[in-house]
Amino acid sequence: MSDLKSCLLIVDVQNGFINESTKHIPPLIESAQRKYDYVVATRFFNPDNSFFRTLIKWNRFAPGSDDVLLAFDPRKDALIIDKPTYTCVSESFVGWINDRGISVVYVCGIDTDICVTKCAVDLFEHGIEPVVLSELCASCAGENAHKNALSTLKRYIGESQIK
Repeated sequence: MSDLKSCLLIVDVQNGFINESTKHIPPLIESAQRKYDYVVATRFFNPDNSFFRTLIKWNRFAPGSDDVLLAFDPRKDALIIDKPTYTCVSESFVGWINDRGISVVYVCGIDTDICVTKCAVDLFEHGIEPVVLSELCASCAGENAHKNALSTLKRYIGESQIK
């Protein structure tokens, strides 16, 4: 068991996602990074002509804007993944995880009800065990959205996978 490596996936803890419901998350994330062998942080960006802009009519997070900046100081050795989608779980990322012998990915960040859920479910579907760290997650839409997402995640990936 001692050969297993731990990985913390920090989802979209960015300036543009910080509000009254999420402002407590960045300092918690900063301190949690020390406990893991690997740290990965994602940064969402919203390119021109994306479905976020055309279908949802959501125009924030333009590449290079202050919204996109991380709202915490990542560890110096953290892998940063820029993503124009809800998830960072791609074949490349799965390969990166497998190459390092990581079997469990601890997931945290913002928004519990959107990108955190999508990443956790995608890891599950790729055969990588996700554990969602509920105290290190929040939703811009408020506490009810966060709690509802955790309830849904229990059904998606297993009750024991929510800590």
